[in-house]
Amino acid sequence: MTHTLLNNTFSEVTIDESQNYAIVKAKTTYIPTEEFKNCFLELGKYIKDSGKIEKLIFDKRNLKVFDQPGMVWYFVEWKAEMKEYGLTRHRKLLPQDEVFVESVKLGREKLAREYPDAAFHDLDIQYAKSIEEAIQN
Repeated sequence: MTHTLLNNTFSEVTIDESQNYAIVKAKTTYIPTEEFKNCFLELGKYIKDSGKIEKLIFDKRNLKVFDQPGMVWYFVEWKAEMKEYGLTRHRKLLPQDEVFVESVKLGREKLAREYPDAAFHDLDIQYAKSIEEAIQN
């Protein structure tokens, strides 16, 4: 059974407690950093309270603009905190945009260099082509 935790101009968060996952869907081509943080802070409160979410599916297929400051916070701070509450599996759906995909790759490489001991290194992070694939894997 799924329910919507958050739905605004920029993003929608859906929870499926029976299968222990949450889906964050980017609804626009760009999510301002503060809106991005607010979305994940709201989800974080839910994860802490429920203790049931083990997998996050982040559907970025509508995005066109890569937000490096948001990504740093998301990887270094948010993921580390959520790991403590059992969120260890992350699935990402990227847009079919080579520039965006390359930006993500370069951003991840930079994070790996700058934060060699960060918690995200211990997480199960994979990419998927569809929501269905992300749920199954």
